[in-house]
Amino acid sequence: MRVPPASISFSNEDISNITEEISECLRTGALTLGQNGRQFEEEFAALCRVPYAVAVNSGTSALEIILRAIGVQNREVIVPTNTFFATAAAVIHAGGRVRFADCEPGSFALDLGSLRECLNANTAAIIVVHIGGLITPRISEISDVCKQVGVPLIEDAAHAQGSTLGGRPAGSFGVAAAFSFYPTKVMTSCEGGMITTSDEAIYHEALIYRDQGKEGFTTNYHVRLGYNWRMSEPHAIIGRAQLRRLPEFIQRRRRIADVYDRRLSGRREGVRPLTVPRGVRSNYYKYIALLDPAIDRAALKTALRDKFDVGLSGEVYETPCHLQPVFRGYPAGRLLQAERICAEHICLPISARMESEDAEYVVDSLDHAVELMQTANAAVGD
Repeated sequence: MRVPPASISFSNEDISNITEEISECLRTGALTLGQNGRQFEEEFAALCRVPYAVAVNSGTSALEIILRAIGVQNREVIVPTNTFFATAAAVIHAGGRVRFADCEPGSFALDLGSLRECLNANTAAIIVVHIGGLITPRISEISDVCKQVGVPLIEDAAHAQGSTLGGRPAGSFGVAAAFSFYPTKVMTSCEGGMITTSDEAIYHEALIYRDQGKEGFTTNYHVRLGYNWRMSEPHAIIGRAQLRRLPEFIQRRRRIADVYDRRLSGRREGVRPLTVPRGVRSNYYKYIALLDPAIDRAALKTALRDKFDVGLSGEVYETPCHLQPVFRGYPAGRLLQAERICAEHICLPISARMESEDAEYVVDSLDHAVELMQTANAAVGD
């Protein structure tokens, strides 16, 4: 594909170093819960400016461990409906019940008014999701609400490695945060996730839960109903290599976003950029653009792929969780803002491997595709 929807970046130097370090793991037999995992945790904690980090096998696991550590059994967790399946599923797997809340258009994140409506005596926790790398500017207000009612705030920061709000990094706003290193993310460990926290009790609980609920790595004395949520040493080696280059990855993504901003700003119809809220420094995991409701999104994506060799990345998200069949029956009203957000946006391709010329080509192709669709619609109307 001339411009794929996403692309992973490993330099030849990275590949050589990773290969050498993994070879050393194979020679020594130190394949899990070793020094590379510990160093990855320390380095990632420093990125988020928190004292503790725990490496695990996925962002989904990170969320479930946090929820188990704070205790949500048989109680409700407020989850913004515009999020990935795993956010809500982690609540259910941890023994809690999901209550879906609406989302606001400016950052695609949890709507403060809807949050207040959802709160009740059975609320155990609130999850805020940093969609596409955007930290909602209302997170301080959300945090204040949490403090007022004595309910912990959890960050689903799966999209937000390196994003900041007012200079403060994602992963430092709640009692704990969950990050994902899935291959589509800004940085990857192939598979993997990370918990960050300033709460020593949550940190120690996470260490227990990730290793089958054992009291310690060298014992078989089980004190929690844990699971195999460990991150292997080879995954940690890959993650560390990517973390070292995270600032570079974000800088390259911002260059692509600058092209999109310049080309798409000021438009009144068709496609226009989602304005990044003031004070937010996004990592641009996604470049979100708002789509005119008259444009058929599926047809546009097909035209870009088939006629121009451009792949749009997945939406964030196409279908809100409260409309997913698997979550039928969980509390949710008419969450109209989220439904509109999900229906009326696209995500333009963005990666650390793209060049400015690629971004220019994407916008040119987008213009041509929209024009072709509008011409076809006009012909049908005639």
